[in-house]
Amino acid sequence: MAGREEVTVLSTSEGIDIIGKGRLSGTQDIVINRAEVRYRPDWTPQVYELEATVNGGDTLLYTSFGDGTAATKGVDGGQKVAHTEMVPARAVVLPNVFFGAYEGLTRRLAAGAAPQDLPVFVGFGAQGSMRLLATGAELVQIGTSTLNVRRYALAYAAPRGATMVHVYADEAGSLLRVSIPAQRIDVMRDDIAASTSRTVVFSNPADESATVPSLGFNLGATLTWPATGGATTAPSTAPSTRLAAVVLLAGASANERDGLVAGVPILGQLAGAFADAGYLAVRFDKRGYGQSGGRAESATLGDQAEDALAIVRWLSNRRDVDRDRIALVGHNEGAWAALLAASRERRIAGVVAIAAPSTTGAERNLEQQRHALDRLDLAPADRVARIELQKQINSAVMTGKGWENIPPEFRQQADTPWFQSFLAFNPARVIEDVRAPMLFVHGELDDEVPVLHVDRLGDLARKERRSRSVAVVTVRGVNHLLVPAVTGEVSEYASLKDRNLGADVTNAIREWLAKTFGGGR
Repeated sequence: MAGREEVTVLSTSEGIDIIGKGRLSGTQDIVINRAEVRYRPDWTPQVYELEATVNGGDTLLYTSFGDGTAATKGVDGGQKVAHTEMVPARAVVLPNVFFGAYEGLTRRLAAGAAPQDLPVFVGFGAQGSMRLLATGAELVQIGTSTLNVRRYALAYAAPRGATMVHVYADEAGSLLRVSIPAQRIDVMRDDIAASTSRTVVFSNPADESATVPSLGFNLGATLTWPATGGATTAPSTAPSTRLAAVVLLAGASANERDGLVAGVPILGQLAGAFADAGYLAVRFDKRGYGQSGGRAESATLGDQAEDALAIVRWLSNRRDVDRDRIALVGHNEGAWAALLAASRERRIAGVVAIAAPSTTGAERNLEQQRHALDRLDLAPADRVARIELQKQINSAVMTGKGWENIPPEFRQQADTPWFQSFLAFNPARVIEDVRAPMLFVHGELDDEVPVLHVDRLGDLARKERRSRSVAVVTVRGVNHLLVPAVTGEVSEYASLKDRNLGADVTNAIREWLAKTFGGGR
């Protein structure tokens, strides 16, 4: 989806009024003639109004809130609507077609007016809840000026499962950005979206910004140099003194170069650890994000692999890099992209897959859905029905057939090139073509990708016997974010006190790199 919204926020003694109009195009064509969400001063919702056309059909809805109910009347896609339902008194209104409504959420979060678990009203018949997982401060660079930003990581729980949502606001709570990585949604204010804008989430002492040419656009990247090497050091032409390099790839929950998930800059910290061991580490914004060009909405796993290979080719042409000692390190789905890249390019000298799934994407998706449903108080029949619906959605995404039996809003979320490539991905087939040495690393307490996946991957790689070596490391006491944890569950992320990567994780990878490459220099 692509589009634009114009949003006006009116704050008076009677409450806050968020009014907008705009257009979204892609899998659906949505023209918002008028959208309005109005709250009372105590943050109880008062009115939600939507006047729009969706794929040419008229939608005119008016929802009034009061006495714990939401009463909706109007027309939706040509069908008359008269629906009343129970709604918690201080629910936040977040329609899935009007992103300006997130202004109500960010203002409540900035003012400390939102509880950790916040009920959400999406529209008539659709409700969920938001859980605040983590908050953090960021610095956004726009040209030569900077802006202090508050970042909020939340988990949105709905009948279809849990989804990570990141919202960003200035110090007053004004909305700057909404990012829903799993749905490939990234909406931001004009100046934040400019190509000159970059979020400085994490930095190492020897970081250097770089622009790397890819296929028709540039990738914004950061090079992290060893303490005794860098751009200020004259590059050597002697192979024995050239640096080994590591290219880092983020999973689906992080689109920018630092690999930020639930307040942990996974790739940024890994880059620092590798530089300390003498390697040149490179991390980059995914296409269409940060300072990288390209189209995010059309990017697939294969495209992410190609972008990694663009970094590899660029490094191979540098006089200070040993082209025969370049490794890829990927986290979660980023590990899949790393394996795919290594299967296409023999010059890759090593692959490290961290917290990687071992099943096909379709199987992995159903595993995620079952895990999310296990946390909800559902009747067995409801649970089965939702799993069956997800199977229908997956089949429609992969075949292009069967959408007529699936609600349109689900197609809007799921029918994307990235999700299709995810569902079709089969690590077993890709590993068949990887000749480079492979290391599989997993946190024992990983709640998002259960630890049993790492042994399966090791078995798959050894079965093929095409890689020069295969190693498997399970790290005790760390979770999916690679930080120390007690339970490893997602609900624990917000209370984690230590957000530094576990030393056993970085040491295991550095030892393997030293064994594989003979050191960084």
